[in-house]
Amino acid sequence: MDEAWTGGSGGGPFGRWGGTAGGRGLPWRSTLLIAVLVMVGTGLAARNQPDREALDTLGRVLLLLAAAPLLFRHRRPVPVVFGVAAVTLGYLAAGYPYGPVFALVAVACFAAVVHGHRTAAWWAVGLLWAGHLALAHWLYRVLPPAGDGPGPWGQELSAAAFAVAVLAASELVRVRREQWAQLRAERAAAERRRAGEERLRIARELHDVLAHSISVINVQAGVGLALLDSDPEQARTALTTIKAASKEALGEVRQVLDTLRTPGDAPRAPAPGLGRLPELVEQAGAAGLTVTVTTSGPRTALPPGADLAAFRIVQEALTNVVRHSGSRTARVEIARGPRRLDLRVDDDGPATGTEAGGSGNGLAGMRERAGALGGTIEAGARPDGGFRVHAVLPLPPEETP
Repeated sequence: MDEAWTGGSGGGPFGRWGGTAGGRGLPWRSTLLIAVLVMVGTGLAARNQPDREALDTLGRVLLLLAAAPLLFRHRRPVPVVFGVAAVTLGYLAAGYPYGPVFALVAVACFAAVVHGHRTAAWWAVGLLWAGHLALAHWLYRVLPPAGDGPGPWGQELSAAAFAVAVLAASELVRVRREQWAQLRAERAAAERRRAGEERLRIARELHDVLAHSISVINVQAGVGLALLDSDPEQARTALTTIKAASKEALGEVRQVLDTLRTPGDAPRAPAPGLGRLPELVEQAGAAGLTVTVTTSGPRTALPPGADLAAFRIVQEALTNVVRHSGSRTARVEIARGPRRLDLRVDDDGPATGTEAGGSGNGLAGMRERAGALGGTIEAGARPDGGFRVHAVLPLPPEETP
C-alpha cells in the first residue's frame, strides 16, 4: 500500500499546518485513480448539463489542480483541504458542470478529520458551501454561463446534507482508528507484561533449583575434601551425594529451559510439589541437616500453583538453614485448612554469617511466590535465637461432587 496513515495534530486550531507523516511515501496510486475517475465522471456528467459551460481545457486543468494536492493529504492535511476547496470553488465559479469534483473535497476532508484536524475540515467545507451559496444566488449574473438563473434552494440543503454526511463518516473512521490503535497498544503492553512475568517465573525457578542443589553440593564437597585422606569411604558417600544432587539439578534446569525452547507445550515432567517433600528431606539430610516434618489437615491434592509454591518455599527455607544457620536440625510444619495452607520452617540457630555462595534473592523469591497467589510470607529471627519462615497460601474452596 502507498498510503501513509498516521495520527495526531499539532498545536493551534489547525495543528502545525497539519504535518503528520513526514518521511513516508506519497499516496500517488490512489491519487491518480481518484483523478482519473473524477475526469471521466465529470465528462459523463457534463452531457446531462447543457446549461453549464462545456468542459474545456481550462476546466480539466482546474480538475487536475484540485486533485493534485491530494498527494500530500496525509502529510499536510490542513493546507490540502483548504486548497482543494478553493480550487473547487473556482471551478464552480467558472460555470463548469457539477459532478465528481465534490469527491475531491470529500477525500481531502476525510484525510483532515482522520488525522485529527476536524476544525480545519469544517471550516473548509463551510467556506465552500458559503461560496457556492453566493455563486448560485447572487453572483450568477456576472459569472458564466451567460443567461444563468439562480439555483434552487433545495440544492443547498442537499449540499449541506452531503457535507455533514462526509464529515460524520470521517469522524466515525477516526474514532474507530483511535480505538484500534489503543487496542493494539493494550495488546502489546499485555504481551510485554506476560513476557516479563514469564522471565520472572523462570528466574525464580532457576534460582530455587540451583540454590538448593548447589548448597548441598557445596556442603558435601567440603565434607569430601576434609575426609578424603582420613575416611575415603565417607568421602565417597559425599561424592555420590554430589553426583545425585547435580543430576537432579540438571534435570530440573533442563525442564525449565524446555519451556523457553517450546513455549506453550506441556512440560515433559510434572512440576514439583509437596509430594516430593521426602526427596527434599533426603537431600537436606545428605547436607548434614536433620529435618522433621509434621502435617495436619486433609490429604487431598493441592492446586498445581499452590503445590509448586509450597514446595519451593520449603526448599528455599531449608536451603537457607544449610547456608546460614549453625543448627543441624529443622522442623517443617504443614497445616491445611479449608481455605488456606500454612507452612512453617524453624531452625534453632544461631546464624553463622556465611554466604555459602548465595545470591541473596531467596526471601524475595519466596515473597514473590506467595504474593502471586495472594498469600503472605513472614521471615525473621525467633526470640530464642532460631529463625522462622511462616507462609500462608490461600486455597480455593474444595469442590463437592
